[in-house]
Parts: sequence; structure tokens; C-alpha cells
Amino acid sequence: MIDSLPLSDTVPDDARDVIRKGILDYNTDMLGPTDRKNLFIPLTDEDGKVDGGLIGYTGRGWLYTEMLFVPERLRGTGTAGRLLQAAEDEAKLRGCVGAYIDTINPAARRAYQRQGYEICGAIDKFTGDYAITWLKKLF
Repeated sequence: MIDSLPLSDTVPDDARDVIRKGILDYNTDMLGPTDRKNLFIPLTDEDGKVDGGLIGYTGRGWLYTEMLFVPERLRGTGTAGRLLQAAEDEAKLRGCVGAYIDTINPAARRAYQRQGYEICGAIDKFTGDYAITWLKKLF
């Protein structure tokens, strides 16, 4: 039995690694090995420097978009939709059945919905008046 639980506002890297490994090992025992594979679609400026794009991964039959950022110069040009479509096309080639994403940005949520994503969960007033919303799309 544990008598006390110390609390800290810092997380040592080795502790993070131990906990992450414990979760991954448990999930592997329960679900089998993962087929996680990263996915990166960069946007570059006129100097060739990355200034936006999409970062995500596929695994267990799903595409997860971790981050999608469109720089100001490309907003309103359909770039977000093109990034999502490119990621989805690759996900299909990798055998995925769908995609999911989360956001607190109302404009991003509307962009995802225009691409066929449906709301599958939300927490209202997650921060201030903004909700965090989870969306999914089946292929």
C-alpha cells in the first residue's frame, strides 16, 4: 500500500519514458503489436523553410492528425482541405478505415466538417467559451 503520493509540476524524462513504456507494453499485450507509422506533409515558404503543414500518424487502421497549421499567406485557399485529402489518401494506401482529429479552433472545426468529418465528441467551455471537439471521418 502507498502511504503518500508526491506531486510535482515537473516530469523527469526517465519517468515519462517508464510510464510511456508501461502503457505501450500493456496495450501491445492487449491489442497486439502496433503498426504506427508517422506522416508529415510540409508547407514551405519561398525560401524553402517549413512554415506549416500536417503532422500525424496511422496505426491500428486509423489516421490521426496531431497538428495541422496553415500559415496566414495560404489561408482561404483550400490548403487545409488539400493537406487533409493528401493525408487521407496515404492513410487509405496504408489500409486505414478512417481518420480522426481534435481542435479548439472553431474555424478549423468548420474546415474539417467541410472535408466530411463529423463531430463525435466535445467538451463545451473547455477554455473560456471555446469547446474542444473531436471529429472523425470514415473512408
